[in-house]
Amino acid sequence: MSNFYSDNPDLQATLRGLDLARIVRLREDDYRQAGEFAYAPRDFEDALDSYERTLAIVGDIAGEFVEPRAEDVDRAGSELVDGEVRYAPGIAQSLERLKQADLMGITLPRKYGGLNFPITVSVMIVEMVSRADPALMNIFGLQDIAETVSKFANDEMKAAYLPRFASGEVTASMALTEPEAGSDLQNVQLKATEQPDGTWRLSGVKRFITNGCGQLSLVLARSEEGTTDARGLSMFLYERDAHMRIRRLEDKLGIHGSPTCELQFDDAPALLVGERRRGLTTYVMSLMNGARLAIAAQAQGIAEAAYRAAAKYAQERVQFGAPIAELTAVRGMLADMKVSLEAARALLYETALIVDMKEVLERRIAHITAPGADAGGPGLQHPSPSPSSSAAGPEGSADELKALRAELKKYTRLAALFTPLVKACCTEMANTVAYESLQIHGGSGYMRDFAVERHSRDARITNIYEGTTQLQVVAAIGGVLGGTLAARLGEYDAEGFAATPELLARVRVARARLAEAIARVRALDDVRYRDFHARRLVETAIAVSCGYLMLRAAQGDARKLLAARYFVDAMAARVEGAVVQVLGGEPAMLDALPALGRD
Repeated sequence: MSNFYSDNPDLQATLRGLDLARIVRLREDDYRQAGEFAYAPRDFEDALDSYERTLAIVGDIAGEFVEPRAEDVDRAGSELVDGEVRYAPGIAQSLERLKQADLMGITLPRKYGGLNFPITVSVMIVEMVSRADPALMNIFGLQDIAETVSKFANDEMKAAYLPRFASGEVTASMALTEPEAGSDLQNVQLKATEQPDGTWRLSGVKRFITNGCGQLSLVLARSEEGTTDARGLSMFLYERDAHMRIRRLEDKLGIHGSPTCELQFDDAPALLVGERRRGLTTYVMSLMNGARLAIAAQAQGIAEAAYRAAAKYAQERVQFGAPIAELTAVRGMLADMKVSLEAARALLYETALIVDMKEVLERRIAHITAPGADAGGPGLQHPSPSPSSSAAGPEGSADELKALRAELKKYTRLAALFTPLVKACCTEMANTVAYESLQIHGGSGYMRDFAVERHSRDARITNIYEGTTQLQVVAAIGGVLGGTLAARLGEYDAEGFAATPELLARVRVARARLAEAIARVRALDDVRYRDFHARRLVETAIAVSCGYLMLRAAQGDARKLLAARYFVDAMAARVEGAVVQVLGGEPAMLDALPALGRD
């Protein structure tokens, strides 16, 4: 029997070590939802038990049902037949199994048929599904679209569509990219025209749309005549009808079971989501942050599968009279892979916690400020107030609201920084682990007889779609240079890590060196120099952050202490090398770049 939760001690320990108590309490309205829904938790321990039971169910489905079908799914791919996409049989079967297990509305509110789970737990589910078949995750994981509807649509739209998401009746897509607007979404040209009766019609082309065959799509379109920038874009919910046709399926390197479509909208009816002109600046940014976290989890799952394939092969492959796993060079490769996996996982779930906290704070503030809300109203009494709330004043008071808004501002900045950091970290790690796994397999890994060649192809897209690593660097560098990172690293440092004083000292040295590099870039105030070294600074920020997170996990855990020491050894060298380049360079050296790029 193969269960992708019970066979992964690191994932289990991660769940139990996460500081979810306050997030769950706020998400569950101080557990009052238990009075309305029989399956809602009564307290945090009850909630944690529910999460673990669900993760075990997903782990079983992933290991016993999805993964055995993954190879056939990859070979069959998707087909376009008479204008309709036909999934590989294994994809359709796996979706049905997940639907039967009531897993299609993980984070949606219970009143719409969802499970109301924290984002952090949903990320764990995405990781396990991706380990089994990342192509399936690309369809299953598009529940982020339902989250966007839940967060920004009006009550009528939510009541009409969210139950359909939660039941698994519909799948979805986010139709953002166009032939001339890839990462530059403010250049979107698909036109939205308002009709005399207040309805909208969409006309234009979208390209590279994952699961574009889904019954429901969130479509970014230009709603304001004469505009050319982000302020002219709005978000629309479109349901498949005869006014949209799938022009083609892309022939891709990997994730063959996930159809990638080119769509032609011809005066297609659609519903405006939220307010006009906020499509890109508010709604897509929220949607993309969720998608980037999901892709980081997808990459984590692929890397886990690739590492396990390498470890298994190394034990079975005998050369020179012994398994190659006994060769020091191979042992070193496996150690690098395993420790990199654990460090990336630590950052992944740290980021998920940050995003969860941001979401529950937004909900709490919205509840307090809703029309008719007051300190004595429903949903405002906390039996165990958070420290920030109890210090601020009575629940629902102006003081509490002020404190919550300040806290939300902090977590919004952190989410804006850590989401691109983790997307870059996990996806680059997955590509490295898949590469090394194939290398351990040798010539056999290059053949389709082994799953590792599929893992290598599937991993390659993760650091490209939902924003390339280079774009994640652009998104993160402001927080690295502007102080958000420094403040968070200070919070980590204040935890003390009493069990690992020597390692803490070395991480502090790396942090100080990063601060030197940041100070030099800021002092030079040269845009070219900043951009040239941005990736080094971001990768160094990731390394130092992971260093602290590995120390946190090592407190009282002998196995994790070994992993932390191994990680810090490598991290210290990487940080020093990057910092030396930043401190030793001059802006004038960049004048040579054009010549270096020519033959």
